Amino acid sequence: MRIRSLTVGLAAAFAVSCPVLTAPSAAVPSAVTAQPLVVDRVLTYDARAAAEFRAAVDRGAAIWNASVDGVELRPAGAGQRADIRVVADDGWPRSLPDSLGRGTVYIGRQAIDQGHSAVRVAAHELGHMLGLPDRKPGPCSRLMSGASAGTSCTNPYPNAAERAQVEENFEGAAAGASM
Repeated sequence: MRIRSLTVGLAAAFAVSCPVLTAPSAAVPSAVTAQPLVVDRVLTYDARAAAEFRAAVDRGAAIWNASVDGVELRPAGAGQRADIRVVADDGWPRSLPDSLGRGTVYIGRQAIDQGHSAVRVAAHELGHMLGLPDRKPGPCSRLMSGASAGTSCTNPYPNAAERAQVEENFEGAAAGASM
């Protein structure tokens, strides 16, 4: 991700070029060191209840991670409370956000049984957790057009406007900050 690469690069450059300081009182922060490093917002998800859709959820999260820099979706660790809970059920897919980056996603079997792509459904529903609304009707090139693009649409990738909106939604968010 570009922000992480830039942050790591700046930290490495600073560490190599910074002279060794002999006393704390001698340290005068430069313009670079006075600015806090930007840290990406990490959201955790729990797909253990996603049943047969667990791989599709992981793929949807990976697509978002490759598409945006301001937020990262990671599987929750053992014993960790997830920001996003993903559940499989027999209804229609839906998301119930509590707030930006938090809530429950339902991967409904009804849409999959009708022929919709499980990865597209997972990426679309995760998009709601990232603050995106439905954009129906819409073309297949728009992830948030959802089912209105038809069952032949398998595109799980957000378009430029969707990516930009997620970046804006998480702009300036630091890891661990409340949203």
